[in-house]
Amino acid sequence: MSEDKKKIQVLVFDLNQTFYNKSSKDEFFKFVASKRPKRAVYYFQMLYYKLMHNLNQMRQTEFKENFFNYLDHLPPQEVEAYAKEFWQQEYPDNFNKALHKRFEEARKDGIKLFCAAGGLELYVKPLFELFKINGLAGTRVKYEDNTYKVIGKACKDEEKISRLNEFYKDNTYTIVEAYSDSKEDILDAAQKAYLVKDGEIKPYQKNGKS
Repeated sequence: MSEDKKKIQVLVFDLNQTFYNKSSKDEFFKFVASKRPKRAVYYFQMLYYKLMHNLNQMRQTEFKENFFNYLDHLPPQEVEAYAKEFWQQEYPDNFNKALHKRFEEARKDGIKLFCAAGGLELYVKPLFELFKINGLAGTRVKYEDNTYKVIGKACKDEEKISRLNEFYKDNTYTIVEAYSDSKEDILDAAQKAYLVKDGEIKPYQKNGKS
């Protein structure tokens, strides 16, 4: 996805509990477990990793690698096939309708749509075959020894800015709008920023107040 060397206007949005009303991390696990019932046993392991992460006892990248252990021994082609079926089931009914409308308006105005999400690109990418965007940055993984290892860092906070810079390379871009369900660097970098809470879109103030 190349862009002309010109000043590019970009709308950046998070996925989980922002554009997508739920947590894809949790919902995709439920979907895979429904296809492979024996993998439901990973649920208790996942609760432990969530607790450790919430207590700041586990780095974000380490958390991602361990949380997705339920995908062990499932090659990328199988995960992608499940992801396609999963998103066809979820889109568009479980997506924020107001944001969907705003994104379509922005597209018509020549603004580029870029999703910067913490989820694994492996299962997030098929969503954007249904809803076309200009760029995606998610947590990248490689399949090695029947498990998934994070490449670099999990796509969170400052890593989202780094990935945006990487995507546009030598082009000059401006983040004209950004949307997320939590306060993060991408909101502070935008001209206009919004927090999404329980589907409601509220302006985000860069001094940390919303």
